[in-house]
Amino acid sequence: MSTTGKAHFPGRAPVDAYGNGGFRFADMSHRGSVIVVPSGMYGWDVTAVQDLKPDDCAKLIEELPRASFVLLGTGLEHQLPPEPVRKLFADAGIGLEPMSTGAAARTYNVLLAEGRDFGAAFIAV
Repeated sequence: MSTTGKAHFPGRAPVDAYGNGGFRFADMSHRGSVIVVPSGMYGWDVTAVQDLKPDDCAKLIEELPRASFVLLGTGLEHQLPPEPVRKLFADAGIGLEPMSTGAAARTYNVLLAEGRDFGAAFIAV
């Protein structure tokens, strides 16, 4: 079971760069995948969208209100997550927007600048 890692940034910050297996944000580097929820940015132990399980998304479901949405960066290419993950979000009333990690990071930065309320999960590339 993949879980949310212990690395934590208490807030949401723009993604300055991605690639080489990680992300740069808030003058820091993080190796591996990342989720973003209202309480902050966390390391995420997911490495491939096809391996994504509902338990991996627990923090997103717990912290986001119904009628919100999650940008899901699926790696180098746009891929749909497994059906149990799509069903989890649908049952919770939270939209799921899968796209490549690059597109998700760029969209995240725009929505963050607009002050939108949403979550994000980026699989490192």
